[in-house]
Amino acid sequence: MNAPTPYYVQAGPLATRFNSLFGKLARLGISLAGSAELSVRGRKSGQMQRIPVNPHTYEGEQYLVSARGHSQWVRNMRVAGGGELRVGRKVRTFTATEITDPVQKVALLRAYLEKWGWEVNRFFQGVTAQSSDAELQATAGDHPVFRITMSN
Repeated sequence: MNAPTPYYVQAGPLATRFNSLFGKLARLGISLAGSAELSVRGRKSGQMQRIPVNPHTYEGEQYLVSARGHSQWVRNMRVAGGGELRVGRKVRTFTATEITDPVQKVALLRAYLEKWGWEVNRFFQGVTAQSSDAELQATAGDHPVFRITMSN
């Protein structure tokens, strides 16, 4: 029996254009609502891959949440173990630890959706910041989360 395909919502042409725009803005030093450009080494190519992300601070720690699911940057992060966040000339190197416990992720996902829900709710299949703990826990496996620790 085949394992189920991990949840992933691929960006369409319009979203790809917006991601490109937001990435360019971050490289120029313009952060929209706290966004930054993530660079992570490609697991196959070895080249740095870039994508705009919404770093999220929760209880004094920083996290990256993949609203779209098990995306390419997530797969690369699992292999690379870290990357860089850029806004303008400020580049911060970090290591990443994936949070895998769904119970641990509930409060973090709720806080993330409170801040970023206006942008990402559509990827959470009806789950919002107001959903029950059980509903958040049920979707937690679809949305990888990494705690990031800055090196510089």
